[in-house]
Amino acid sequence: MSQKFDVIVVGAGPGGYVAAIRAAQLGLKTACVEKWVDDKGAAVLGGTCLNVGCIPSKALLESTHQFHKAQHADVHGIQTGDVSMDVKAMVARKNKIVGNLTGGIGGLFKANGVTVLQGMGKLLANKQVEVTAADGTAAVYDAENVILASGSVPVNIPPAPLTDGLILDNAGALDIDEIPERLGVIGAGVIGLEMGSVWARLGTKVTVLEAMDDFLAAADKDVARDAAKLFKKQNLDIQLGARVTGTEIVDGKEVKVKFTDSKGEQEITVDKLIVAVGRKPQTNGLLSEDSGVQLDERGFIFVDEQCRTGAPGVYAIGDSVRGPMLAHKASEEGIMVADIIAGHKAQMNYDVIPSIIYTHPELAWVGKTEQELKADGVKIKVGKFPFAASGRAMAADDTDGFVKMIACEETDRILGVHMVGGIASELIAQAAIAMEFCSSAEDLQLTVFAHPTVSEAVHEAALAVDGHAIHIANRKKR
Repeated sequence: MSQKFDVIVVGAGPGGYVAAIRAAQLGLKTACVEKWVDDKGAAVLGGTCLNVGCIPSKALLESTHQFHKAQHADVHGIQTGDVSMDVKAMVARKNKIVGNLTGGIGGLFKANGVTVLQGMGKLLANKQVEVTAADGTAAVYDAENVILASGSVPVNIPPAPLTDGLILDNAGALDIDEIPERLGVIGAGVIGLEMGSVWARLGTKVTVLEAMDDFLAAADKDVARDAAKLFKKQNLDIQLGARVTGTEIVDGKEVKVKFTDSKGEQEITVDKLIVAVGRKPQTNGLLSEDSGVQLDERGFIFVDEQCRTGAPGVYAIGDSVRGPMLAHKASEEGIMVADIIAGHKAQMNYDVIPSIIYTHPELAWVGKTEQELKADGVKIKVGKFPFAASGRAMAADDTDGFVKMIACEETDRILGVHMVGGIASELIAQAAIAMEFCSSAEDLQLTVFAHPTVSEAVHEAALAVDGHAIHIANRKKR
C-alpha cells in the first residue's frame, strides 16, 4: 500500500516550497517532490530562483555595483587608488549565498515536518504522484490534494544552440569566471539587461540584440525611455529590431553572431554569448494522459482564478500557469492554494503584482501603464517626481530616475506606479501596499513621510498628481 499525504507538492521552487511550508503549518501532512540533486545525490531545493535565477544574479549585480561605486568613490572624497575585481571570488561568494539559502529551505522543511521526496514527479489519475529517482526506481504516492509547481525552463533558439563555455543560458551565464572582453546578449528582457549590466560594470563591451522594435514594451513608456538613455550611458549597446539568424564558433574561442536589422545583414564577434529570450513552462513529462489536467498549446496548465486545474483536488501555481513568471507571484499562489486546501477563504489580487528589473538604477512598476489606461479609455491624472530633486538621493549620489503615479481622474484611486531609481525595488512595495488597500492619491498626500528619505519621492509624486508637489515646479493644468 502506497504512502498517503494530505498534500503533495511537485517542485521545490519559490512556489512549491512556500506552498509546502504553508500547508504543513496548517496541520496538513505534506510532501514536496524535487528532482534536482547535488554532486552527492542530495536534493537541491529552491528551484530556478534560488539556484540559477533571482538570488545568484542579484549577488553578482550587488558585487559589481559595489565595484563600480568603489571606482567612483572620489565623488565622496574617498581615495581608493586602483580597484580590481577577483571574478572567481565574486562567483564563489554567489555560490555561498545560494548554498546558505537552499540549505535553509531544508531546515525549514524539517522544522515544519515537510517530507522531501527526491526524484522526478509525475501526476497520475486519481491524485496519485509517481516519483522516479535518479537511479530509475519509481514509487507511487497517494494524495488528497496535489499542487503542481514545476516551474519553467529557458527558451532556446535554433540559431544559437548552447555550447559549453561559449553560448550560454541564464544558468551558464552565472558561472562565467573571467571578464570577457566582448559579450553578446540575445534578448533585452530582465535576464539580458541584468547580466549585461554585471559585465558592463567590469569593463566588458556588451552588445544586446533585441528582436522587438520597442524597448521594454511591457513597461510604461516613460520608464522605457529613461532606462534606454541610462543604459546607453553605461555602455550597454542595445540594438533593437535585431533578429539573430545564426551563430558560428570560431577556433573554439569566440562566437560569430549573424543578425538582421533595418540596415540588412549584420555580424558581430563576441567571446561569450548569453541567450536570454524568455522562459517556457516546464510541463514535459509532468502529467499522465489520464491525469485530468489540461495544457494549452504553449504548454501552460489551465487553471481558474484560484489555481484549480480541471482535475478535482489538483492545483497548479507559478511559472507553469497564466500570469507573469515571477517568484513572488508563485509564492503567493502557493500560500493561497494551501489556505484553500485547509478550508480557509483565500484569494490573490493579480492586478497588484510588482515587476522589477535589478539593474542600476532599478526599474519597477505595479498596476497599469499610462498607455494601457488610455487605450482602455480611462480618464487619468499623472504625477511625476524626479530623484534629482530629492535631498537624500543627492546625498547618496544616486539621483537618476523618477517616480510616476497614475490616478483615476474621477475617483482619485491609484491605478499604477512606475519608477526608475536606485532602490526602486524597495519603494515599489509602498505603492503595492497602497494599491492593495485601494488608496487614493490623496491618501498618500495626507501620509507623513520621514525626511530626508528617498521615499519622499513617492509622496511628492502623489502630490504632483493634483499639481501640489512642493519640491518641483508643477505643470500648469490646461
